[in-house]
Amino acid sequence: MTEAAAPVRPPKALNARRSFWLKQLHQWHWISAALSLIGLLLFAVTGITLNHAADIPAEPVTVEQTAALPAPLLERLEAFPEETTDPVPDAVARWASDALKVRIAGRPTETTADEIYVALPEPGGDGWLTIDRATGEALRERTTRGWVAWLNDLHKGRNTGPVWYWFIDVFAAACVVFAVTGFGLTWLHARQRPSTWPLLGLGLLIPALIALLFIH
Repeated sequence: MTEAAAPVRPPKALNARRSFWLKQLHQWHWISAALSLIGLLLFAVTGITLNHAADIPAEPVTVEQTAALPAPLLERLEAFPEETTDPVPDAVARWASDALKVRIAGRPTETTADEIYVALPEPGGDGWLTIDRATGEALRERTTRGWVAWLNDLHKGRNTGPVWYWFIDVFAAACVVFAVTGFGLTWLHARQRPSTWPLLGLGLLIPALIALLFIH
């Protein structure tokens, strides 16, 4: 007795299933593309500028500001520990924001008996603020290295804060969705496009060969 032949799925059902996946993949592909488009351009361009950072001229610009801490606030610092990394008192932070246009609230300090030092790194630059505990003299120094350095630091997430940190994660997730749905669309259309798999193979083979042969 012969076994019953497996039921053949009607072509109509196959076409309906294929249409469903095409619709879903197209939907997620264009949404992820829209979300990641500007980020992809930014990271692609800054990938080039980072790779050629030594060839792009940048002239650092340093600006110094000075101000005198008011006597009541200087007296308040007398109660501040002589050796600590605690942030400065809120009143001192508000004064620095008004007098020197710098935010130091909540930032750790490197405090000694002589001065309070606050590091102020930023994308594309650096800076610091010191307050002399004897005289109240405050010195703010800021160095910037131009917009290319600023964009490069955005690429690296250097000194960009928690909001940009989370943006990079969300952007990376959108890129993954974009790539996976693109691969799914490629798979579904591959039968009508004979060059699909050779091109995908080259996309894997070229970086793999470069890594194996030229990276030591």
